[in-house]
Amino acid sequence: MKRLKYLYTACLLAAGTLVASSCDDFLDRPAEDSYNAGTFYKDDSQCVQGVNYLYNSPWYDFQRGFIKVGEVMSGNYYWGSSPYMTLTVNSTDADLTSMSNSLWSVIGHANTVYNNLKGASASQAVKNQCMGECLAWKAMAYFFLVRSFGDVPIIHDNSAMLADGSYSNVSRVEKADVYDYIIMTLEKAMELLPRKGNPGRIDYYAAEGLLAKVYLYRSGVKANGNGQRDAADLQKAAQYAKDVIDNSGRTLMPNYSDVFRLQNALNRECLFSWLWTADTSIWTVQNTLQSDLAMQGFDEFGDCWGGYNGPSADLQAAFGVSPLEDPATRTEVDARRKATMMMAGDFYDYFWTDKTDRQGRKGFNFLQFLYDSNGYGSGGPGTLQSATGANCVKHLYGDAYDHKTYAVDGISASNMHSSLATPVLRLSDVYLVYAEAVIGNNGSTADASAIDAYYKVRSRAVRSAARPASITWEDVWKERRLELAMEGDRWYDFVRRSYYDMAGSIRELKQQKRGAYYGLNTLYKNYYESKAWNVDPSTMHYATETQAPNVSEQSFTLPFPSQDIVFNGNLQKGSVHVDVRSTYAY
Repeated sequence: MKRLKYLYTACLLAAGTLVASSCDDFLDRPAEDSYNAGTFYKDDSQCVQGVNYLYNSPWYDFQRGFIKVGEVMSGNYYWGSSPYMTLTVNSTDADLTSMSNSLWSVIGHANTVYNNLKGASASQAVKNQCMGECLAWKAMAYFFLVRSFGDVPIIHDNSAMLADGSYSNVSRVEKADVYDYIIMTLEKAMELLPRKGNPGRIDYYAAEGLLAKVYLYRSGVKANGNGQRDAADLQKAAQYAKDVIDNSGRTLMPNYSDVFRLQNALNRECLFSWLWTADTSIWTVQNTLQSDLAMQGFDEFGDCWGGYNGPSADLQAAFGVSPLEDPATRTEVDARRKATMMMAGDFYDYFWTDKTDRQGRKGFNFLQFLYDSNGYGSGGPGTLQSATGANCVKHLYGDAYDHKTYAVDGISASNMHSSLATPVLRLSDVYLVYAEAVIGNNGSTADASAIDAYYKVRSRAVRSAARPASITWEDVWKERRLELAMEGDRWYDFVRRSYYDMAGSIRELKQQKRGAYYGLNTLYKNYYESKAWNVDPSTMHYATETQAPNVSEQSFTLPFPSQDIVFNGNLQKGSVHVDVRSTYAY
């Protein structure tokens, strides 16, 4: 993926040149060529167009890190011999570098567009909306940075730093102060944003949902390792989350899998989403996750290479399933399993909607795709590639027909180009933030509103679930994993837990089943050909010799990319305390 140096980007932005992108009328862009900030932002439409690209392009290089950090490191996803599997990522790792560059790029772009908007000749309401969106995306980028790298520099104003020469010697700031800066930034965003914006756009309640989650994280930072999270921060997390739940007007989509479909790119369950477009005129505006996660032959463009990876044995166990179970008798009640991972026996009516399987059904038949490489689709791999017996479902759009039929921007897919939106913060996350914040340091609660929030999430996925009389921290912890699996979040749950329960985080990670299975291709192929499910335990079993990851306290902070350290030696030094409220202002 394309790499950007965040301070190089800042220099370009300071010169006044911006690039924008498209996604239907939501992300209409100005003229195809670059435009100058000094001659743009003359009316409401231009202000909106000028901020649209923050919903995709600067985030492009984070897509792979989003999965490798959020899911592979957390034990949710098997990725071969990747150092993210063994928690041995070093400072020269290409995906780590791209991730860092992308996040700093978001901050650089958001800062500059925010400053340019101040002088726009547009209505104050639209200027405020667009400036609020800039700050909300900036806060999200910092949220990823502090959870990934710990103490990080604060780049408040690119132009000012370039003018005074401080850009090359910034120091790392203590993470407690970085969290305070994120909170301050979101508070300002909420002052500017409308209460309810257009579908897909960040509004007041979207920013407030993120603020609730940030407070939940900061409550652990303040624990200072003593196991007791800060009560005031937990109260704030609950307060802000409850306001979103009660007053935003947003609701969960009735069907869980619909959240991740092309036609629902602007669904109101998603508070923050990356909104991509398959437009090929500008690189970096497209979703490329299907290439990394889908099996060879899943689309017609020859750009899918993710079949050898897949949802981990540990995640399957969390859902209560195993690749060794007979699909005909497999008992499962959680709709999220099938919407997250495909396993033997699975059929999807929302993929390959132009094709008919051997049972006469329109859609995607997982086993037929694997083993019928001639008469079904464009030709599958002919074998099970996944070492865990499962493959990813989220972040896939299907084939060319699916994209053409359902993409909201009306643009056809192509090689490494799709318009499938990527949820970054969903309403269900806010429900679970609220439940956990109410539980706080008590371990459990019988509070009716907290139980209702938890039950809203669980009952959508498990229709038969009874409303519990009380919920525990463990209930919410597991529910977060099942609800948000493959959405780039799980590793950060461990980071958050490590702030106040380091031993518990290390213990759980070491106990995970992160390895492969033996003999699954033979098992699956025999079942496809004969409908007989015959498990030979001597050849078909989990690789019990898989070594546990080498988890330590240092594992929860990723190393700074070496190129950043070369550019600024201060990043190797200790962090500094900054009173952000008196140092910075918007």
